[in-house]
Amino acid sequence: MNLQNISSGRETLSNHAYQVIRDAIVTLQFEPGQQVFEAELGNQLGVSRTPIREAFRRLLAEELIEVQPQRGNRIAYLSKKKIDEARFVRVSLEVSAFKEVAKKWDQNNPIYQTLHKQIVDILENQKKMAEDHNFDLFLQLDEQFHYTILESMGNATLISIINQMRGHLNRLRYLELQETKHFIRLVNEHESIFEAILSNDARKTEELLTSHIRWLEDSTQTLIEKYPHFFKD
Repeated sequence: MNLQNISSGRETLSNHAYQVIRDAIVTLQFEPGQQVFEAELGNQLGVSRTPIREAFRRLLAEELIEVQPQRGNRIAYLSKKKIDEARFVRVSLEVSAFKEVAKKWDQNNPIYQTLHKQIVDILENQKKMAEDHNFDLFLQLDEQFHYTILESMGNATLISIINQMRGHLNRLRYLELQETKHFIRLVNEHESIFEAILSNDARKTEELLTSHIRWLEDSTQTLIEKYPHFFKD
């Protein structure tokens, strides 16, 4: 595992350590069931054990890491039950939030004009990553698209809850992308969702985003059968 040294990063060390380790979990660089050690990660990232311990605490709360008594920590296995629960929460909360953004979007407001540019840039970069088949950056931009729109709500609690749910679904999505290479499909869906928001069409936004979040349901069992060692329960 070759993780980026973060000792000179501008973010706080604990936040940066959390993000680097979480990204490695979501992109399956750390495989489900793999043991992880604070000291080893601290050495790789160029930080003391304290930021790593704080990052582990947050990842434990998200159920992306599990504690094994007398054996340390391991990456949580993928769980169909947890994935189904996460999908339900995202459909319930994220769709409601996107509908509100669609209702409030004002193309004459400088705040929304800035937001518009940010999202267009994200989508353009995501297209480039799709062309390059860059799984890691593509998925990071996927998260950035959703996060940028959600952030406009100004509801930190909402973002925190949905962010926790996204981790479980994105591991499955990453696995599915490796199999099907459905990059362009996802970018097109993002563009359609954004167009519905720009049109202040809350109903269409709801319809498109619900389908976008739930489209992996049909392939979940196939992935479980192909990668049984990644799943538990």
